[in-house]
Amino acid sequence: MHLHSPALGPTACLLGWVLGAALQLQQARLWPIGAYALVGAGLMLVLLWVLRRRHAGRELALPMAAAMTAAGILAVVAAGLSFAQTGARAAWFAAQALPSELEGRDLRVLGRIDGLPRGGVDALRFELRIEQAWLDDRPVHWPARIELAWYSGRGWSRAGAGAPATPDADVQRARQQALHPPASLQPGERWLMTVRLKAPHGQRNPHGFDHELRLWERGVQAVGYVRTTARDRPPEPIAAAEFAWVDRARLATRQAIAQRIADPSLAGVIAALVMGDQSAIERADWDVFRATGVAHLMSISGLHITLFAWLSGGLIAAAWRRSARWGSAACLALPAHVAGRWGGLLMALAYAVFSGWAVPAQRTVWMLAVAVLLRASGVRWPWPQVWLAAMAVVIGFDPWALHQAGFWLSFVAVGLLFASDEPPRRSDPTASRMGVWRQWLAALVRLLREQWIMTLALSPLVLVLFQQVSLLGLLANALAIPLVTLAVTPLALMGVLLPPAWSLAAALLDVLMQLLGFLSQASWAVLERAAAPWWCAVAGLLGGLLMVMRWPLALRSLGLPLMLPVLLWQPARPPPGAFEVLAFDVGQGSAVLVRTAGYSLLYDAGPRYSRESDAGHRVLVPALRAMGERPQDLVLSHGDSDHIGGARALLAAHPQLQVISSLAPDHELLRQPVQATACRAGQRWQRDGVSFEILHPNDEEAARLRKPNALSCVLHVQGVHASALLTGDLEAAQEAALVERASVRADWMLVPHHGSRTSSSAALLDAVQPRWAVVQAAYRNRFGHPAGDVMARYQARRIEVVQSSVCGAATWRSDEPQAMDCLRQRVPRYWQHRPPAQP
Repeated sequence: MHLHSPALGPTACLLGWVLGAALQLQQARLWPIGAYALVGAGLMLVLLWVLRRRHAGRELALPMAAAMTAAGILAVVAAGLSFAQTGARAAWFAAQALPSELEGRDLRVLGRIDGLPRGGVDALRFELRIEQAWLDDRPVHWPARIELAWYSGRGWSRAGAGAPATPDADVQRARQQALHPPASLQPGERWLMTVRLKAPHGQRNPHGFDHELRLWERGVQAVGYVRTTARDRPPEPIAAAEFAWVDRARLATRQAIAQRIADPSLAGVIAALVMGDQSAIERADWDVFRATGVAHLMSISGLHITLFAWLSGGLIAAAWRRSARWGSAACLALPAHVAGRWGGLLMALAYAVFSGWAVPAQRTVWMLAVAVLLRASGVRWPWPQVWLAAMAVVIGFDPWALHQAGFWLSFVAVGLLFASDEPPRRSDPTASRMGVWRQWLAALVRLLREQWIMTLALSPLVLVLFQQVSLLGLLANALAIPLVTLAVTPLALMGVLLPPAWSLAAALLDVLMQLLGFLSQASWAVLERAAAPWWCAVAGLLGGLLMVMRWPLALRSLGLPLMLPVLLWQPARPPPGAFEVLAFDVGQGSAVLVRTAGYSLLYDAGPRYSRESDAGHRVLVPALRAMGERPQDLVLSHGDSDHIGGARALLAAHPQLQVISSLAPDHELLRQPVQATACRAGQRWQRDGVSFEILHPNDEEAARLRKPNALSCVLHVQGVHASALLTGDLEAAQEAALVERASVRADWMLVPHHGSRTSSSAALLDAVQPRWAVVQAAYRNRFGHPAGDVMARYQARRIEVVQSSVCGAATWRSDEPQAMDCLRQRVPRYWQHRPPAQP
């Protein structure tokens, strides 16, 4: 048997390239860059040898076995080259990172504002491309790109930039109370400023967002803030850099949209459609878009760029044909359809650049470029090979996209549409005589069919990636896709030249958003399921594909049972008599989940990071959804914002929660309709053979004490095998009283007050005698938690201390008390920061 198909070799190379990048992304630690270079050089020699052998035997048809062997060699070589180039790029990038000895030090840096500054209630955030850096007037190694926050109240007014550099002027400037970032901070400006930096350190929680990977993809190697205290030299604008006209045009467009459209909610969506500024969309609007399944439409996406390329290409081709200046000679030299194809690609590139050149926009441009180049070369590959080629090109530019949900949604959607598309039909002579309305009706039917395919076939993947899917997605998208893609987006783009078009786009968008808001209010609008393993996603995708194929009904019905694992999957729970404790990684704050066989309780709700963000919305609600948890009780130890900051988001997502707290009855959290109970010593309840008891405060302490820390609710959990103690921000005086009146022995303990010097007294540690102690504190937090002398007390008693900044989310089970599972250490990746444990 002989194989004459030329597609086997390219297919093997493309598949190997994708798999090689995927393999490299599993590395926990990077090799030296020279090792990757050596691997790449050796594989290049192997590739040259294979190509030479194939060239020598070109006239002979290869037997099947030989052809498969050659394809396998090509796949392995391509995988190795992809592995090597991805690893070499990663090693080179990692070598530019901020040296650990410069973390927390005041550095003087000269740099250029890169991209659009993002305004917020508390701070102005921007990226700075550093040109020089000094520590105590000594040049130091610096990362190329950093992300900074210029906090309100710590800023410096540009009005003083031209003031004489006298001591009195400096003192006057430093003592100003209304210090804010300059309102006119422009892209491309060069600034000399004092900053304090640290390595990018994200939170690691089950099924949580990988913030460190996002910064890695953007090339950001340090984060920090602008220092503008009385001891610091004020920031100084130096000069505007060249070649920043694109970002300046984007900023001017954003400001013009805000001036034209009074409603900030509508203005944010218009800005996102025109220039990719997703941060302009309000969080409440994102919740509505996700509930109705139209979030992919409300920012620049592959759909918008592809449509823009298609429309631009059509207009260019039409103008090319009708050009009076060039006439038919131009069309003969370059056919109109070719000019339209390349023109559409260039317009898509321009749109993507103006939108900020975000990763989704880049992926779309590379995919379109692959399609255009294949057409231009006359290659007629089958769709799987074209699809694989586009994926390989995207991965070549950005291999880390393999860990992004948007990458898989984009490529799986395109593959599903290719696979379920109708086979080409013979030309119908009556089609040209079909009326305009019938053509529009046929196009509408095709659009609805494609939307049905996307909604049904992608639902399993969406459930696996986000643990929720909109049940109204088909209806909402049927209304939103034509309106947004054919009316709102073109009008929004037209507004760059004709600003009144923005008003019309906003009016149409307002109608749509009101309709979407109404639909999202339905209690059944969103289906939520626990995160299923990867094999469930594969089975579900195959089931969805079977159900939308143009095959007999008997075959398509087989897809339904394949989708059931995603819909019915339930994570394992502790057996009766046992419980599990999950200490979330929420930064500087506290949030702990306690689970039994059929009950769950949240102890504290994490911090509020800013006026726009909190741990409830960012960490706890997504994690609970992914775990399939609907907790019954919420214990709020006390009223500090690092313990109750996420409570409002939790109560909104889980209205069934019963609140047990030491908060005052008139606290704002308790004014909303919630079932609230004051925590008092002696309260007990039992679930699934596990007992729960409140140990502090008692009635006398609740009436006498006023300091929130002193009123912390202390919870003791006792299972058959082991016990746990959750302490809030209890301080030494209350620890002594607690030890005197209650039994506090426990195997697992939440370190009181994040390891502050005011807590963790020797008396408490001797009474509890824990095997494990967990510190929930942020990396390099400004309080210095945990304190060194406190940690020394734990070490002296041989208590194993786990810090959330080092461990990530920490999971402990009472039926396996000797083990602690640290998410950051169990699933390590080389782009994730590895902080040293604080002494």
